[in-house]
Amino acid sequence: MKISIITATYNSAEFINDCLKSVKTQNYDNIEHIVIDGNSTDETLPLLYSKRDQIKELISEPDKGVYDAMNKGIKIATGEVIGFLNSDDFYANNRIISKVASVFNNNSSIDACYADLVYTQQMDTSKVVRYWKSKKFIAGSFSKGWRPPHPTFFARSSVYKRFGQFDLDYSISADYELMMRFFEKYKIDVRYIPELWVKMRIGGLSNKSLKNILKQNQEDLNALKKHNLYKNIYIFFTFKIFSRLKQFFSRPSN
Repeated sequence: MKISIITATYNSAEFINDCLKSVKTQNYDNIEHIVIDGNSTDETLPLLYSKRDQIKELISEPDKGVYDAMNKGIKIATGEVIGFLNSDDFYANNRIISKVASVFNNNSSIDACYADLVYTQQMDTSKVVRYWKSKKFIAGSFSKGWRPPHPTFFARSSVYKRFGQFDLDYSISADYELMMRFFEKYKIDVRYIPELWVKMRIGGLSNKSLKNILKQNQEDLNALKKHNLYKNIYIFFTFKIFSRLKQFFSRPSN
């Protein structure tokens, strides 16, 4: 089974090597790593070209943001399963993609899977800031502010062909809307794997400023309304705040 991993980059020179190494050192051979760059102006492109032997497809051109880049990656991906690894993220160990492959190989009916993620300090990734421990999906969970960690989400390419790609009307929450659409509207067969799969540095797009946090929440609510899942704003924020607080006190076991 070929697995496509899509990485969107833009001025990512500081941490892109960790991302590339994380994919290269996986103990699974049939990986297609696709990098879509938004016409970076720093040293990202020279770094990417120096690692060209380990990147299956490399495109650098202006885009409409990270989700546009991800959509470009989906269109050219040839793997049976597709996942996304942000340019400053990396896999928790070198067995993650093997695990992903076994999940799909052993369960032919499964459309997608996801796992756990930790936020780390930017410069010292051994220091965990938050542990995003997910849980089994239950219908209606998105209306309570729940979502799985997108960098741990892997889905069959056929799911994107049937149910669409990222909606560019959402500049920060397109991953939330996409997973909501897949889980709640189209009811794909999805499995939660209670393991740590991805380490993410703090300071990502959705939480790097108060303005972005507010914008993300507004886009989340808009997505709920779009799919007729909006129920109560107080329920949404109460569950969401409680789940975030728990992440600061949990620690991964693996």
